[in-house]
Amino acid sequence: MDPFDAGAGGILRQPKAVWATAGASVVAFMGIGLVDPILPSIAKGLDASASQVSLLFTSYFLITAVAMLVTGFVSSRIGGRKTLLLGLAFVVVFAGLAGTSDTVGQLVGYRAGWGLGNALFVSTALAVIVGAAAGGSAAAILLYESALGLGMACGPLLGALLGDASWRYPFFGTAFLMAVGFLCIAAFLKEQPKPARKTSLLDPIKALGHGGLASAAVSAFFYNYTFFTVLAFTPFVLNMTPYKSGAVFFAWGVLLAVFSVVVAPRMQARFGSLKVLGGSLVLLAADVLVLGYGDHTTAIVCTILSGAFIGVNNTVYTELALGVSDAPRPVASAGYNFVRWFAAAAAPYFAPKIEEWTDIHIPFVVAAVTAVLGAAVVAVRRRALTLPHSRLRSSGGTPMAEELEPKNGAEDGVSAFAN
Repeated sequence: MDPFDAGAGGILRQPKAVWATAGASVVAFMGIGLVDPILPSIAKGLDASASQVSLLFTSYFLITAVAMLVTGFVSSRIGGRKTLLLGLAFVVVFAGLAGTSDTVGQLVGYRAGWGLGNALFVSTALAVIVGAAAGGSAAAILLYESALGLGMACGPLLGALLGDASWRYPFFGTAFLMAVGFLCIAAFLKEQPKPARKTSLLDPIKALGHGGLASAAVSAFFYNYTFFTVLAFTPFVLNMTPYKSGAVFFAWGVLLAVFSVVVAPRMQARFGSLKVLGGSLVLLAADVLVLGYGDHTTAIVCTILSGAFIGVNNTVYTELALGVSDAPRPVASAGYNFVRWFAAAAAPYFAPKIEEWTDIHIPFVVAAVTAVLGAAVVAVRRRALTLPHSRLRSSGGTPMAEELEPKNGAEDGVSAFAN
């Protein structure tokens, strides 16, 4: 089902609480790509190597991965509103502190605190939007995915605009915007109903005992290594000014948003989710291989083009993670994210290290191989990913609209970080 057909009628007529949460979500996702155009400037300003500066991503996503086991535990006890505010408070504090860093070690540490705050916020945001939105959950999910795409696109642009003056300013700018988000949510969002059952720390790990969910997580692990090689290592390869690098990754983010929200659902309806995912992963592998061996112009084009494949992959992986098992969606999502975000932590560290050990081309060869491995897992484990009791259509398409409706407020809210 096309999400635009399902929810277009009510997507723009939302309560203030939904717009406040969606707006804060945009800023939260901006924080992922914010440092992209200023990585070389940070390295120069703090006299650090590319591998040291790439640890900004590693610490951020390592904490995010571990926090996936904690966020459901926290939100099921204190409620969605308090979890959002707690996450935003962490981001405000640690993003502000990041701008004051005198060493790369301090900056990496503050990014870890920032990652904890972001995990608390985004793992709760979609559940809150679904619970408060008008027009049904299909409109809410479309609104959330639009916020995600806008944030991923605008993060590098904000980083470039503020970072051209100083690499510190993007961190201060994020802290300010998240403080505004904190005030808006505090003012407009009422407390959401708590789930009937509290989530334990081990529930997400137990959910991975399902073969389909484990397969989706392993495939996404390989894919995420490719994704974050592009996001964290390519800025050093392009070696452009913050403005030019920001423009490249803004275009990348626009493609990611369009293909995630508009193109992927249509492709799934026509070809089926697993065929779309496998084909997109193979095309991503080819794209990053050409990126690694092409000239500078080719590298720019391939970087932007990778956003299209990443957008498609994000949408399909999210639906697989949420629908392939019979575990509650927040628990399934937490287990899935726990596995895949370790690759997001590993790629920014290993890509520059591999360059140091070999040459500048090999990190992209490794990234191409991991994308192919992700496709291979999908092909080999196809039956596990299309089990009859799946909450996805048997053809592998998108979830039916009625299956997206929350059953009990926050209880069936999914992890917004599934994307």
